[in-house]
Order: sequence, then structure tokens, then C-alpha cells
Amino acid sequence: MLKNLLRCLVAALGLVLLVPAQAQEDVSQIRQELNELRDLYEQRISDLEKKLEAAVETNAVSQSAAATETQGGRSVRNNSFNPSIGIILNGQAKEFSERAAPEMTGFAVGEEGERGTGGLGLDHTEINFSASIDDKFYGSLTYALVEEGGAIVTEVEEAYVKTLPGAEVAGDLQMTFGKALWSLGYLNEQHAHTDDFVDRPLPYQVYLNGSFNDDGIEISKVLDTELYNEIGVGLFRGSDFPFGTPDGQGIGAHSLFWRVGGDAGVNGTWRFGAYKVDGETGGRATEEGAITFIGDTDLTAYDIRYTYAPTGNESSQELTLTAEHFSRSEVGTYESTVTGETFGPSAYDADTSGYYVAAVYKWMPQARIGVRYAKMKNVDLTGDLDNTAVDGQGFNPSQRTVMLDWTNSEYSRIRLQVGEEERSQGNNDQQVILQYIMSFGAHGAHNY
Repeated sequence: MLKNLLRCLVAALGLVLLVPAQAQEDVSQIRQELNELRDLYEQRISDLEKKLEAAVETNAVSQSAAATETQGGRSVRNNSFNPSIGIILNGQAKEFSERAAPEMTGFAVGEEGERGTGGLGLDHTEINFSASIDDKFYGSLTYALVEEGGAIVTEVEEAYVKTLPGAEVAGDLQMTFGKALWSLGYLNEQHAHTDDFVDRPLPYQVYLNGSFNDDGIEISKVLDTELYNEIGVGLFRGSDFPFGTPDGQGIGAHSLFWRVGGDAGVNGTWRFGAYKVDGETGGRATEEGAITFIGDTDLTAYDIRYTYAPTGNESSQELTLTAEHFSRSEVGTYESTVTGETFGPSAYDADTSGYYVAAVYKWMPQARIGVRYAKMKNVDLTGDLDNTAVDGQGFNPSQRTVMLDWTNSEYSRIRLQVGEEERSQGNNDQQVILQYIMSFGAHGAHNY
């Protein structure tokens, strides 16, 4: 009996000692398997990283080889090029109470500044090509299709190259050279289809023939200040309105500008700009080429713009206020070949001015309403130019406009505009215009 009891105790004790030993053995085995699995994955990751490095090096070599090929002892750079292409269709239906477009009293206006004819038509359709040329330069080419005298005319509106930010081509300066819509007032840098109204206000029609896009170069710099602060200078050929045929070769006009802006409260922003461009012209033809000015032209402009988003989100609701003031000083001679009003070169030395104010309110993401008022200030002339087309005769042209537009997306917009223009005494031209703007292809962002 005692022997059996001792045997049972010995067996139980052996079982108790065996269980922890077995558990310890299982833990060691699991730890070993985990270590082996970890080593395996680390090895595989290392192998994949090596393959990736090898693939990158191979791709770089192949691109370098493709970029430069040797043909007949010459190095030929691969011309693979993939520009963005965009087309803006701008169609209009116009109805005017004055069938014959009245002339602008006191101002000799260029062809783009004239009112045009009524009916259905194509207005300033654009075809644009743009791309980053390399890591330092960006290029853009814009053709404008404009209806003039019942015929479609193709014009090069822009063809320029500009340095990219951080390119270090000229330090921290921004350089643009070629043919471009230069910094002169707020609207001039904008393409026509981005305007808030169908047509440009009177000062742009009179002083810039719609826009100033001469051949030249512009250099600007954004200063390192708390507010947005930019200064710039431009040198131009002097062949575009408000100048004309360059008087000689080289630089015919030059410009200066300064812009500053920032936030106004939580939901508002503002910007102010001052601009000056001056030069000489050997012959600026206006009024269908019937009136010519030769002399010096100085143009000064100021603009101010304020935007306010009531909800803090400008895409849903936004109020925009814009105002610009232009003044022009000219010293030279005017000559006319207008039938019944012919006069030889007559001295002219006078200052004129013009301004506009506009307000646009977006009350919902797709709908806006806008109002605009513009006015020109003329001068009364004496002597040889008295009672001619460039004599103000005590009358100041004006323009009143209301527009309503619907924007289905950033690529399509339909606009109704009604207004009244008084370009000459007693001619109140009532206007109704229905416009559609359709964009397809690449569509660049608009400037503030």
C-alpha cells in the first residue's frame, strides 16, 4: 500500500515538472519561427529595394539616351512635346437701337474699340497652346479669331515665354518676353472670355483698343513683405495701340507698375495697382485708318479691386467690386482724311481721362448679376482742330451696363447683357446682347 502511494506521488510530481518544461519549449519554438520569418521578409524587402534602384538608374540612362541622339556627328535633342491645347468659343447675338454705329466724340478709336454690328456672330474665339518648356521656362501661344467687316481675321494675341518660379534664371525676378497681355490696369492681363461683362469698358476701348499686347519684355519682382507687393518694368517695340508705327528701331515704349494687396478681415481680399506706359509713335491709325496721330503718348492707370465672401467660401457666394481710372497725355499732331472733314497735320496738346466702376454679386454657385458704369472726360479744342472728330465739344461719352450670367461649370457660361451707350450727343444706343462662352481642352486658371 505504501509503495503504491509513493509511486503515485512520484508520477504526479513528474507531471508537474513536465508541463512548464513543455511550455517553455513551445515558446522558444515560436520565437525562433518568428525570427526566421522576420529575416525572410527583411531579405525580400532588401532585394526589392535593390531592384527598384536598378530600374531607376536604367530608366534615367534610357531617357538621357533618348534626349540626345547622335546623327552624322551632330547631337540632336529629342523633340517629344505634349502641349496643352484649349479652345474658347465666344458667340453672340446682338441687337442695337442705333443701326449705324455712332462715332466716339472727341476720341479717335481703333477698330477693336468700335461697337461693331448687330445680329449673330463670332466674337473673339481663342485657340491656345501652352506647356512647360523645361524646368526653367513656360511658353504659351494664343490665336484669336475675330470678325471684322464681315470676315474672320486670325490674330496672334499672345506668343510669349516666361521663367518659372525658382528657376534661378535671373535670381528671384520674373521675366516674360515675346508678345503678351502686359501689366497695365486690371483687365488688360485677362483674356476677353474671363471678363465679367460682354465688352470692355469705355477706357479700354478708347485708350487700348481693347488690350495692350505689344512685342516686348517685362521684368517683375514680388518683394519679401507681409503684404503682397510687386514691382515691374517693361520695354516694348511700340507698334501696338496706344502707339502705332514705331518711330525708328529698338525700344518705342516702356512701362512701370506697382501692385500691393492682402486680406481685409476674415472673408475679404483687396488689391491696388498703379501703372504708367509711355512712348512715341510714328503714326497711330484710327477711325478705319482715316485719322492719324504722330507724337508722344503717356498713359497712366490705377485700379482697385475688393472681394468679399459672406460665407467664407467664394465659390458659393461672392461680392466683387472693381474700379479703374485712366488718364492720357498726348503731344503731337492729328491729321484726318475723313470725307468732308479733311484737315492737315494740326498741333495737339491735351489731357483726357476715363474711368469705370463695376460690381458683380454671385448669390449662388452658378448665377451672378453685375452692374457697370463708365465715363470719359473730354477736352474742348480750339484752332485747327475745333469741331473736328478729336474735339470734345463739351460732351463726355458714357456707358451703363447690367448683366446676368449662368455658369454650368468652369467650361460653359451663358450671359445676358443690356445696356446703354452715349458715344455722341443725342445718340443713346440701347443694347441687348446674348453671349455664350464654351471652353474645351486645357483651361488654365484665371488670375485674381
